[in-house]
Amino acid sequence: MNDDDLSRILKAAGDTTRRRILTLLVQEGALRVTALAAHFEMSLNSVSKHIKVLEEAGLVTRRTQGREHFIAAELEPLRVTEEWFGQLKSIWELRLAALEDALVSKDDDDDDD
Repeated sequence: MNDDDLSRILKAAGDTTRRRILTLLVQEGALRVTALAAHFEMSLNSVSKHIKVLEEAGLVTRRTQGREHFIAAELEPLRVTEEWFGQLKSIWELRLAALEDALVSKDDDDDDD
């Protein structure tokens, strides 16, 4: 796992507007930039800047057909975040298991008294 990739993905997904863009693309499939912008109360230029951040993180792809630009969700990069969160979850599961063992051991010691 590349830390730079993870950072770019988390930064891109950390913004509410960009998460909404991704959600729309997953729900509706590829959309024209203008169709995406219609869902937001901001300029087309502002929406385009959000799309650029998502592109740089690899979370969306752009296909040009004539003068139209179609944006599609690319969810494969999210596996990097799934792996990272999975590692965190594993660490916590181990720590909780150790805590449970320590508490059971303490209870057993208290019962012996």
